[in-house]
Amino acid sequence: MGQLEYAWAYAGRLGFAWASMGWIGSTCPVAACWFESTRFGRFPSFPWVIDFHGSSKYYPKIKRKEKEMRILMVGLDNSGKTTIVLKINGEDTSIISPTLGFNIKTIKYQKYLLNIWDVGGQKTIRSYWRNYFEQTDGLVWVVDSSDIRRLDDCRMELVNLLKEERLSGASLLVLANKQDIQGALKPTEIAEVLNLSSTDKTRHWRIVGCSAYTGEGLFQGLDWLVQDIASRIYLID
Repeated sequence: MGQLEYAWAYAGRLGFAWASMGWIGSTCPVAACWFESTRFGRFPSFPWVIDFHGSSKYYPKIKRKEKEMRILMVGLDNSGKTTIVLKINGEDTSIISPTLGFNIKTIKYQKYLLNIWDVGGQKTIRSYWRNYFEQTDGLVWVVDSSDIRRLDDCRMELVNLLKEERLSGASLLVLANKQDIQGALKPTEIAEVLNLSSTDKTRHWRIVGCSAYTGEGLFQGLDWLVQDIASRIYLID
């Protein structure tokens, strides 16, 4: 197994300490790791929301020492994942290059630390997604609502993800991105194409229409995700 394959196989399971010491960067050149902690502003919320709350009995609450959440953001390539992460963090989104590995950003949001793993969506690297499933609290699936020809591919990839046992306890947020583009499907239409109504009844999920370009809908979705995760894994002080 070469260095690049070795890094891919273990990067998702390593803690932030190793990554911050440069292990990932030196071992896997395509893995760009960002570690920042900052507060960010808010944008108007989008009006289109569909959600489902499964049985909370499936997710026993536990007391964690530190209020951190691990969020895995995935989706097909060019769906807008990196732009979304930068936008919610108040960063420049004028120049975005495809994510060939993964980016990690740690953000202070409300009273929690969100460790967001933004993983590339190119077809050639989707098989590596499974290396990032461990200890995931929230799964964000980003959809390019204007890319109608690839929606079947999008649906199949999501179906495969939701079969993963290591993601069975994760809250699911589907972001129907690029709502600012003319001809983009509405969240209700995306939900139908993805067949979200057939999602395991024990899973909490929500679909929100958004635009990474304008910022609309992003915080509406993030607010729901954070609160849903918190209600499952943190005891009330």
